[in-house]
Amino acid sequence: MIKLLTIIGARPQIIKAAAISRAIKNHFSDRIEEKILHTGQHYDDNMSKVFFDELGIPAPDYNLGVGSGKHGEQTAKIIVGVEEVLLSEHFDGVIVYGDTNSTLAAAVAASKLHIPLFHIEAGLRSFNMTMPEEINRIVCDQLSSILFAPTETAIDNLRKEGFMTSPAKFAGGKGRLVVNSGDVMYDNSMYFAAIAEEKSSILKENNLRAGKYILTTIHRPANTDSPERLTSIIAALISIAEANGEGLVFPLHPRTRNLLAKNLRPDVYEKLNSSPKVKILPPASFFDIIVLEKNAHIIMTDSGGVQKESFFFERPCVILRGETEWVEIVTHGAGIIADADGDTIKEAYNKLSGQSVSFPRLFGDGNAATKILDTILEYLA
Repeated sequence: MIKLLTIIGARPQIIKAAAISRAIKNHFSDRIEEKILHTGQHYDDNMSKVFFDELGIPAPDYNLGVGSGKHGEQTAKIIVGVEEVLLSEHFDGVIVYGDTNSTLAAAVAASKLHIPLFHIEAGLRSFNMTMPEEINRIVCDQLSSILFAPTETAIDNLRKEGFMTSPAKFAGGKGRLVVNSGDVMYDNSMYFAAIAEEKSSILKENNLRAGKYILTTIHRPANTDSPERLTSIIAALISIAEANGEGLVFPLHPRTRNLLAKNLRPDVYEKLNSSPKVKILPPASFFDIIVLEKNAHIIMTDSGGVQKESFFFERPCVILRGETEWVEIVTHGAGIIADADGDTIKEAYNKLSGQSVSFPRLFGDGNAATKILDTILEYLA
């Protein structure tokens, strides 16, 4: 029996961890014991606790409760907390997800203690070094014993950076593995899609008709913290909704909610709150967001996770960033990078609305979690 510590801190990581916890329960309970550490990086119950309840993830064994803070402060607190847990009992390996400060901090703590680190969602690159997420994912990849890449593009990134031929040695003289595992989020989306339709009533509660609304999510600091970018994006979205007779459904991330009045131009802020085409919602639960995604006409987002889910559910996506880690979506014509330019956002909407879009299977076969755990067991044998 091996013992793994799963580190989570932000909402997307909680969702990703559900696939691993479910696979352990269903297929590996006699060989793997999992404990969960929640850093508390997301501390809003609507953004965290509800996801444990809804997805059936075991309650965290540890909760650091670090809350918000400057990058260095938050990361340092998580390093200290994770190190204390790793020293308090024996773990054979540590699983981290994605590219948050929790990911970076856990990677540093585990590697300093020579505990094998397994990075799920490795190899993603935006090539934008001003993004905190890019720094976090690059450092985590360098410290990881096994890199679980979700796509061939991620594998190509790692190959170009020399990971395939890396001479790096870890505890016990073991080398590094690079594995195309598929995407655990695809596992989850396929598993929970039918359940979400049964459990969510968000369409009925908000009088939404399938295929008749635009779903948008905005949360990245590059957008929310810039009055110019935020105003340009929101103004374009309202204009599109009103010009095309579609509803604009806008579940508000807490940080976005707190910055709208401050950073939106006053006339756009007033329009956002008064337009009959705009429906502002509180943060959506996982089941609710699945239903909203599946039934949207088009999705506009700066979220990497929502970009992928739009592809999983065969919905075109306008990407409200200047780049994306999920380049496959753009390459296959299912997404367009519009950044924060109002005219480009409108052009992208018109193009995606007026053409047939294909959605080939790029993210695995829905069994990524099983492949990941089989690989970990073999590595630690």
